[in-house]
Amino acid sequence: MSEKQVVNKQDFEKSNRWFKSATPKQTTDWYVKWVASSFVLMGMSIRGLEGLQLYDLTFSMLGVLLWLWVSIIWNDRALIILNAAGFMFLAKNMITTWLV
Repeated sequence: MSEKQVVNKQDFEKSNRWFKSATPKQTTDWYVKWVASSFVLMGMSIRGLEGLQLYDLTFSMLGVLLWLWVSIIWNDRALIILNAAGFMFLAKNMITTWLV
């Protein structure tokens, strides 16, 4: 059996062998992006199931709206455009669903 190797912080920072996340962890935007991703995945998981369209739209709209907030915090224009347009499309579908 191999022994557990202890790596100090300086070695970790200098190393190219360790994967390092580009985004900070345990910040507000970090939590919001994971909650948003969960909502989007929940919506996607029930998409196409008969009778659950309203739940799909609700989960998807919440997820996209939260991702829009994160993209504004990050000042990422591509994500802002993507999520703003996605929210508008989902909102249109939600209104259409209610009217039918």
